[in-house]
Amino acid sequence: MANNNAVHSNFGVDYVVTYRFTDTNNAEAQDGFTNLMQALYRVGLATEVRNGDNCALLVFVKVGNDKRFAQEVYRSRVKDWLHGVRAAEPARETRNTLAGESLNEAERFRVIHHLITSPREEGGAGIIPKEGQWKNVEAIFPLHDHTFNKEWIKKWSTMTFLKAEDFDQIRDRFGEKIAYYFAFTQSYFQFLIFPAAFGFASWVILGSFSPIYAIVNGLWCVTFVEYWKRQEIDLGVRWGVKGVAGIQQKRREFQHEKEVRDPVTGETIQVFPATKRLSRQLLQVPFAVLAVLALGTLIATCFGIEIFLSEVYNGPGKTLLVFLPTGILTTLVPTLTSVLTSVATRLNDYENWETSENYQSALTQKIFVLNFITSYLPIFLTAFVYVPFGSLIVPYLDIFSLTAKPFAQNEKQLQAPETAGFVINPSRLRKQVIYFTVTAQIVNFALETIMPYVKRRGFSKYQEMKSERAAKKGGAGSGATIEDLAEEADFLKRVRKEAELDVYDVATDLREMVVQFGYLALFSVVWPLTPVSFLVNNWVELRSDAVKICVEMQRPTPLRADSIGPWLDSLQFLTWLGSITTAALAYLFSNDGMGPDGTPATIKGWALLLTIFFSEHIYLMVRWGVGLAISKIDSPGMEKERGERFTVRKRYLQDAMGHDVLDVPAHAEEKITRESLEEDARQSTLRKMGPQEHFWSRQRSWEESAKVGSNLIEKMAPKEGKKQQ
Repeated sequence: MANNNAVHSNFGVDYVVTYRFTDTNNAEAQDGFTNLMQALYRVGLATEVRNGDNCALLVFVKVGNDKRFAQEVYRSRVKDWLHGVRAAEPARETRNTLAGESLNEAERFRVIHHLITSPREEGGAGIIPKEGQWKNVEAIFPLHDHTFNKEWIKKWSTMTFLKAEDFDQIRDRFGEKIAYYFAFTQSYFQFLIFPAAFGFASWVILGSFSPIYAIVNGLWCVTFVEYWKRQEIDLGVRWGVKGVAGIQQKRREFQHEKEVRDPVTGETIQVFPATKRLSRQLLQVPFAVLAVLALGTLIATCFGIEIFLSEVYNGPGKTLLVFLPTGILTTLVPTLTSVLTSVATRLNDYENWETSENYQSALTQKIFVLNFITSYLPIFLTAFVYVPFGSLIVPYLDIFSLTAKPFAQNEKQLQAPETAGFVINPSRLRKQVIYFTVTAQIVNFALETIMPYVKRRGFSKYQEMKSERAAKKGGAGSGATIEDLAEEADFLKRVRKEAELDVYDVATDLREMVVQFGYLALFSVVWPLTPVSFLVNNWVELRSDAVKICVEMQRPTPLRADSIGPWLDSLQFLTWLGSITTAALAYLFSNDGMGPDGTPATIKGWALLLTIFFSEHIYLMVRWGVGLAISKIDSPGMEKERGERFTVRKRYLQDAMGHDVLDVPAHAEEKITRESLEEDARQSTLRKMGPQEHFWSRQRSWEESAKVGSNLIEKMAPKEGKKQQ
């Protein structure tokens, strides 16, 4: 029983710092570790050290100075208040900060992580893993709460729809950034119910390329994106992070060119000229061209090979050779994408962004370009190259005969057919969309969920075999459990396993959802069952991502956010592009879904352009109308924000002017007597009174003003007889 409790208990540990000294000499490793201990102690953190695996030390960190920690919490909350994130000012006394508003787990971990990683001039230890003097610091991560993780997975596995309280729980544990991802995926899942039902009905009744389905799907995409914009604001208010993006963290890598004095604050600020950054950003144009040429050429080449092998080649081994392009793409596309991602990262570094938020936003936009090419270009080639121009292109595909020449029995099997004798495969586009929206989703799920598990078990088995082999040779085995106390052994074993796990990146999961949304917005008119597939996939995705965070990844450091960031711009772009591609596909396949039959002769250019023109402008009008309508609808988040502002204004007004500031002051009625009149006359002779003083001395109270007014009303009112006339 004690061992079981040890496994689920974290012994009060807040963070674990992995210090690895594999490639460092002993003296340097000891000096570096001493500096690490001093830096942590300097910011009020207590430490315990245990041995890890493979020349590593595990440094367990917790709050050692409660007063120092409370000051950091107060400082963080004041900063939020000054930037407008918090409506009310925190308690002025540090000791009242935590008493008035308790910490959730995410805020506690975030503040401690800030203490560890923020620069010394900002009050932190300045420890950044794998950088500078901290090159031996491999990772900084909090430990999983396995009791919560089991309850979380069990609860979600039995629920169809998640509630706002479920996302509050994620926010309290893992921070707002991850909570926003789960909230977005859940909103997307719920919104998919309508297009899934309508898509199934369209598939049964209307078939593919239905203009009615295209219009409804376009309206749905616009409505969902506009709804999510409002939902982001509501969640930001609910979680108290609205406007938190304005609190930007300066990058250590930022290199300023000059220092100037701020004309408003008088502070000295570091500046990098915006014109110079803009000139560097223009390099994105050749980068985009390079990405299109590199990835586009590879994908187009494999596309041509695939068409040649499937529709031209008619020799032995055809059933196996048709998988050759897939093998080439599977091998080369990830490699080429990795190279281009590295180029994008270096280009982003060269742009010299001042804040981490701007840096990540710019990098996300560059990565989206690569994802767009690899995800959508094959379908674009089929829809807008193969279908309209297939008969003109196929006769030239014999250049790919080298791929099948070793298997062909004669030259005739490698010759492309004449234009007149070639007929395109009308179902090719639909099969391709089905592959990307069903098969690829299943494959991605397996690679994302099952493969890491297999990899981890295989690595664990390898480590065990290695330890047993070393023990048989008289060695000390892994060396990790030699000095473990019995009461700590199970706990340390779990920590060492967590230290070997990968770091979770929520941007990867957000990218998957945005790319999936793109298939729905751009190509679902080809196969109306697309939203049905995504509805099922996303129910599983929500649960599998929860399992991935709990089991396959290190516990992520809680990060704050007030939106899904630049991915919202990607959603809007895909919705706009979807209004164009959907209209074009509906027009091209308006002849009972058969399409142009490989020749552009039946395509009327003016009609296609007119269709696209009207579709895009209708999209712009609908987007404006839907956005306006949603902005008029009240929401719990907006009501809460108004309530908080009213409470703050009321409290400050009462503090400044008193609680009875609006009460009518009591006034004892003073009777006008001969003595009072004589006293007023005497006072008027003692001081010189002008017309203004005489004007304001005729009525001495509001009661007198009321009586005078009543008398004037009685004298000036018309008689009853005159009223009747």
